[in-house]
Amino acid sequence: MKITEQIKQPIAYEMELFEQKFQLAMASKVALLNRVTHYIVNRKGKQMRPMFVFLVAKMMNNGDISERTYRGASVIELIHTATLVHDDVVDDSNRRRGFFSINALWKNKIAVLIGDFLLSKGLLLSIDNNDFDLLKIISVAVREMSEGELLQIEKARQLDITEDIYYEIIRQKTATLIAACCSLGAASVKPNSTDVETMRKFGELIGMAFQIKDDLFDYGKEAIGKPTGIDIKEQKMTLPLIYVLNNCTKKEKAWLINSVKNHNKDKTRVKEVINFVKANGGLDYAVSKMKAFQEEALTILANYPESPYKASLKLMVDYVIDRKK
Repeated sequence: MKITEQIKQPIAYEMELFEQKFQLAMASKVALLNRVTHYIVNRKGKQMRPMFVFLVAKMMNNGDISERTYRGASVIELIHTATLVHDDVVDDSNRRRGFFSINALWKNKIAVLIGDFLLSKGLLLSIDNNDFDLLKIISVAVREMSEGELLQIEKARQLDITEDIYYEIIRQKTATLIAACCSLGAASVKPNSTDVETMRKFGELIGMAFQIKDDLFDYGKEAIGKPTGIDIKEQKMTLPLIYVLNNCTKKEKAWLINSVKNHNKDKTRVKEVINFVKANGGLDYAVSKMKAFQEEALTILANYPESPYKASLKLMVDYVIDRKK
């Protein structure tokens, strides 16, 4: 059995029901909108976000969840999908998970409007049901994701990212959404409890480990979602590179910065940078940091009683580190 199927086992029924509710949440009277949202639904990924919501909610509440849990999962998926559609427009990207993106098939104008539609659907789903606490959690996440993207763009121009700034960027860009999923799960069954913040922290730690793992793929040879060296080509400063920049000679640092700034389209030069980072401990350092975040997340889980949901969350934490793409 695939690890993702194993993780999903204790919430298989909820995930099936969620899919029905999610499709209803996206429904519209406009035929074009329904065509596009149907395309989106049929090309969904692993659905890790709703899985986090359900697993955390069931772990917190002895296996019981409420309609609020389904709404929380739908809201996060609606708003996350909206950000992905907008991202593809911003990045001028024609593919998403191996399929054509919305903007590639229906052009930018429709893609932006679809993103806006999904965003408003998510907001209204919460407002119509007075789930203002859930809405606040997701709104904070969207604000932070935007800030993280802009901070990264600003820093990429100067290539002056310290390790602390890097953590702040990935906390906002990636970890904040997984943190929102976990705190939504807790808030849906135990509003205003300390568990809401504890689970937010748990999700944030997983998100940090997840992003560092993604950065490591840039240095790997495996056939994965993105080609090797793409971060360097895009002048993205990731942890292996930041570590080596801070721990090499002045001359080597000047060569590295010059390579990333002015020779990032030169395949041979990019390969040289990758080999230099590997040889100087960049990957080992990033792996050790990733594992530290993983350990911290597992320490938080250890405080909760054993259950199939906790076991799946543990598997999820390990999967984040061990995944091949």
